[in-house]
Parts: sequence; C-alpha cells; structure tokens
Amino acid sequence: MKIVEVNDYQELSKVAAKVVIDLIKAKPNCTLGLATGSSPIGLYQNLIAAYNKKEISFKDIKTYNLDEYCNLDINHSQSYYTFMHENLFNHVDIKEENIHIPVGNGSDLNKLCDEYNELLHKASIDLQVLGIGGNGHIGFNEPGTSFDQETFIVKLTEKTREDNKRFFNSIDEVPTSAITMGIKNIMQAKTILLVASGKSKAEAVKALIKGGVTETFPASVLKNHKDVIVIVDKEAASLL
Repeated sequence: MKIVEVNDYQELSKVAAKVVIDLIKAKPNCTLGLATGSSPIGLYQNLIAAYNKKEISFKDIKTYNLDEYCNLDINHSQSYYTFMHENLFNHVDIKEENIHIPVGNGSDLNKLCDEYNELLHKASIDLQVLGIGGNGHIGFNEPGTSFDQETFIVKLTEKTREDNKRFFNSIDEVPTSAITMGIKNIMQAKTILLVASGKSKAEAVKALIKGGVTETFPASVLKNHKDVIVIVDKEAASLL
C-alpha cells in the first residue's frame, strides 16, 4: 500500500487525477471503476480539465460504477446515475454504451444484481476509485460484510442514511437499500486508488493504515491487494 500525503483537498484531487490521466495516456481503452460521493468530485473536475485541454479522451474508455440506490428513479437528482453524468460524463466524450452503473430500480432487484455481477465478471477493471466511510465502508460494503461477497443488495445502516440525509429533503426520502459491488469485485481491480479528505476521515484513515485486516472494518481488506494507492490530505492524515 502506497500512502501519499498532500496538503489539502485541491492538491489531493490533482494528484489523484494524475494517476488516472497517466493510465489513460498509457492505455486509451482502459476500464475504470468509479465512485460517487464528495471525495472524488475534485478528481473528476481535473479529468474534465485535462479532457478540455485535449490531453486525454474518453471515447474508448469503459466505466463501471460501485453502487446505486434502490427504488430511486435514475433521473432523480440524488441518483448516482445523475451524479456521474453531472460531475463527469456530460462533460467528456465517453460513449453512453460504455457507461455501466447498477440499475437499482425494478421489480426484481436480485435479477438486476446478478446481471451487474455478470458484467463485472466479464470486465477487467484497470483502476478502481474508492472513497472511505467513517466506519470503513467501501462502496456500500458495511462492517461485517464478508470479504468473499460479490454484488448484492445491502440494507443501509441508519448511520449511512443519516450521513446522506443532507442530500434529501428529509430522512424519509433517503433510500433504505442500495445495490453495490461486493468486496470481492472491488479486489479484482488491477489497481485501487483510495482518496480521503478532511478531519471526519481521520479515524478511518488511521484504522486503515495502522489497524489489522478484519471484516469489521471493510477497507482493511485493501492490505491484501498488491497495488493500492491511498491519497490523503493533512486533516485526514492527522492521526497517523
């Protein structure tokens, strides 16, 4: 695990973007695993800037997203489909057919889950972008999730729903479940890039770097992966 400490979120986003940009330049048809949430927004902004400068193109790139809420229309302002299009896809030359985001809205969620898992089995993700939750969750893999778990429907913990409440009008609107890549799917990426910023992530970063490997802290599984880059700003690294 390679730990890169930077000053602030702005620098973190630039350094993280350089990892992705270098990969795209070396392999223009690479496959990216992408994440939502506040942590990667700056990374995506830097990728858009590089695209606008004609440094990179997304025309041959395929993407697979970590997760999506269940029972939320894809066009809802808080769906991860909307998030990805607003924060990246609408601003670059990626083909819509090369974008893969779990479908969490339908009558048979288990079937949708299996279909996404099949797609992941056929894909070979060159680089997976991750954030980290305060309790160590990656994707929506909450504490206690088996390291052998593949794509599944997860019931969101009250803490996760509470954390996401700020994006909705009330807690009642926050979905109670999501479809997520499992830990096993995440670990099959060739390279993993985890970004963490701010004081609220300091405990999680400390547990990730200093703690043992345990299913009670899902991100700890990354210690078993051969190529992981962790980029943290000063605040997130403050307890190291």
